[in-house]
Amino acid sequence: MERLQKVIARAGIASRRKAEELIKEGRVKVNGKIVTELGVKVAASDRVEVNEIPIEREESVYFLLYKPRGVISSVSDDKGRKVVTDFFAGLKERIFPIGRLDYDTSGLLLLTNDGEFANLLMHPRSEVEKVYVAKVKGVPLRENLRKLEKGIRLEDGKTAPAKVKMLSFDKKKQTAIVEIAIHEGRNRQVRRMFEAIGHEVLKLKRERYGFLTLSGLKAGEARELTPHEVKQLRAAAIDAGNKQK
Repeated sequence: MERLQKVIARAGIASRRKAEELIKEGRVKVNGKIVTELGVKVAASDRVEVNEIPIEREESVYFLLYKPRGVISSVSDDKGRKVVTDFFAGLKERIFPIGRLDYDTSGLLLLTNDGEFANLLMHPRSEVEKVYVAKVKGVPLRENLRKLEKGIRLEDGKTAPAKVKMLSFDKKKQTAIVEIAIHEGRNRQVRRMFEAIGHEVLKLKRERYGFLTLSGLKAGEARELTPHEVKQLRAAAIDAGNKQK
């Protein structure tokens, strides 16, 4: 079941706010009856009409993309740069990214046209673990990595505890490869966390999102999530949210 205004918005008839106005004005019917209340929810089998015209509802779709560097996590860009939806040019559904990866960050990104699913995964209570591999300038001391593990103070507040593992380092080149797992989604968070301990991130890749990995994909390639994967993600997010109530 979905809110009526969301169904109208997803069908591309109007924005969510405009859809609410259409409902209040009595221009929307559900199964032949005029609906003027905003709280009404409809099922996939319900017939929805706007101005006497039945709307066509998109089926929900879910994709995993291996986002390359130099691509914007958006559906459009006013500077004409490549965006993640460009990799789905032949798709009829209007999908959007769940969260974002920075322009210079590569790795696993989910896309969907299911707004409820996206909001569930992005909610702070969902605590979906995201694993990144960072190449940093300099070789971090163990005591500094522990600061990241405990949570470190940034300008927008202290981060939640992270899992951190040094994978390798090159004393001659003065670089290190560090794996870090977080469940928050603040803007440029991983880069800012390393900057807070004095190490610039030279390269960053998200390798895992929950139980999902990039296995079998090359940069720029995508695959559809299986119904079981979608169900697992939804169940894990709901379970994490319930534990925090």
